[in-house]
Amino acid sequence: MNIITKEQGDLRSEQVRSALLREDILPGSEILLRTLLLEGVECVFGYPGGALLYIYDAMHGSRQFRHILTRHEQGAIHAADGYARSTGRTGVCLATSGPGATNLVTGIATAYADSVPLIVITGNVATTLIGTDAFQEADIIGMTQPITKHSYFVRRAEDLAPTLRRAFYLAGTGRKGPVLVDIPKDVSAELAAFRYPETVEVPGYAPYPKPEPERIVELLDALACAERPLLLVGGGAVRSGAEEALLAFAERAGIPVTTTLLGMAAFPGGHPLWLGMPGMHGTYAANQALQQCDLLISAGARFDDRVTMKLESFAPKAAVAHIDLDPAEVGKLVPVSIPLIGDVRTVLEAVIERMPEQPAVQPPAREAWLAQVRRWQEEQPLRYTDSAAELKPQYVIELLSRTSGGEAIVTTDVGQHQMWTAQYFRFTQPRSFLTSGGLGTMGFGFPAAIGAQIGSPGRLVISVNGDGGMQMCAQELAICALHGLPVKIAVINNRTLGMIRQWQELIYEGRYSHIDLAGSPDFVLLAEAYGVKAFRASSREEADEVWRAALAHPGPALVDFVVAKEELVYPMVPQGRSLDDMILGGGTP
Repeated sequence: MNIITKEQGDLRSEQVRSALLREDILPGSEILLRTLLLEGVECVFGYPGGALLYIYDAMHGSRQFRHILTRHEQGAIHAADGYARSTGRTGVCLATSGPGATNLVTGIATAYADSVPLIVITGNVATTLIGTDAFQEADIIGMTQPITKHSYFVRRAEDLAPTLRRAFYLAGTGRKGPVLVDIPKDVSAELAAFRYPETVEVPGYAPYPKPEPERIVELLDALACAERPLLLVGGGAVRSGAEEALLAFAERAGIPVTTTLLGMAAFPGGHPLWLGMPGMHGTYAANQALQQCDLLISAGARFDDRVTMKLESFAPKAAVAHIDLDPAEVGKLVPVSIPLIGDVRTVLEAVIERMPEQPAVQPPAREAWLAQVRRWQEEQPLRYTDSAAELKPQYVIELLSRTSGGEAIVTTDVGQHQMWTAQYFRFTQPRSFLTSGGLGTMGFGFPAAIGAQIGSPGRLVISVNGDGGMQMCAQELAICALHGLPVKIAVINNRTLGMIRQWQELIYEGRYSHIDLAGSPDFVLLAEAYGVKAFRASSREEADEVWRAALAHPGPALVDFVVAKEELVYPMVPQGRSLDDMILGGGTP
């Protein structure tokens, strides 16, 4: 694929674009790569196989096309996901037919649950073999239809460019999500004229509905009358880039803010109006505010069961205003008084236009509400019993937050370490907390950190992992070493499946069943085997010392933080209970 020299490619000039747009006769494989370049793709994460060999052959010798060979297809799609979440651009991954494609399914479901824009390209057997149970044939479109925003099966090389153009458009607009493009092997070899459509039309698809002006007025009227308003911020606010609008709206209205797991980092963690995360492991102040508020404004949150807990008793005193781009989410779980269909940023900017520029003097009832919220924060803060004898995981997260100034991009898997990170890390930058919220995918965090580091090479990227999840993706340590990616990897090592153990202790009366991770590797030796610098800490003093050393190391570094397996995540609301039924725990303030 010798259309551009390295020097021309680096310039990204109009001359380069003109060369890419030239209507040459090309094999499907080169049409694919040229289209990806025109879509602005910086990097593709993938793993080759027989059905992709024409495509990988087209990559041979191409300096302008960057490909990261992961060590597992699931690593590829999670890395593409992390790239997309951290940059706001569409991630791209590539896998072969059969087992290569099916290894992507968990990553596709992860991205779909959290509305992450991905282009998932799979190879398939030749069109003449489709439906014959050929070697490595699998109906990946049929398998993934419920977990993709759309799917395409490309039958002709001439359809590749327009299909990919539409795929990128669908993945990156409206409620974002993964789009799958399945390409038979003979299509990637077939010759066709390259024609790249400059515009895209998808009949019936209106990705950005405009908010109705009367609904904006209703929200402002409700806010003016409310004595105890609360702003609930979800992942939709992050996807829409609504951080500035959220801050301006909250400050002008004088309204306290709680951010869901996926809404973390959409609002500054140290702001006096921020109450922390709500729900099962939310703060006391956030959950009390939800139960006592009289107006709840949801901005891009979909009322997940881990936020609402017992739905019938959720926010019982509140009228609900719901801002969401997807009409299907509005009223799906919680009755809504004021539906505002639209992009969170667009809606909030329309609201702010009608508000006074200076914050209004708050009425006495509103001042009393803010004072009550502050009392809840002071009376029942997040807390744990620290110890000089053993290392506490909460201390580790505080250490990571303090030493990074809250400015790092942080990725996690699912479990106790995920909740401690949400509770104790004070995020200051948008798109800086990358976690699998809707699906709760173990093995997500470390590959996602790789993608985030590639997408944001100048940022500090920290991957916080449990010792269970780390073993699902440890082979990707090779990528960090080979490419010199300076990801800092924190393993919260309690030698058990921590969140499962916590549930078995609190709910199943201490009947611990199959959660012991005895036989796990020495993570320091494992990292060093891949060429990654590694350290271990089992006390506060050691943690301080080795974490500073890890930060100072110019390349990737792993720290094995050995913590007590008995430590639990508090507060906690047991499944099926109301937000009023919090187990506070956690020691003394």
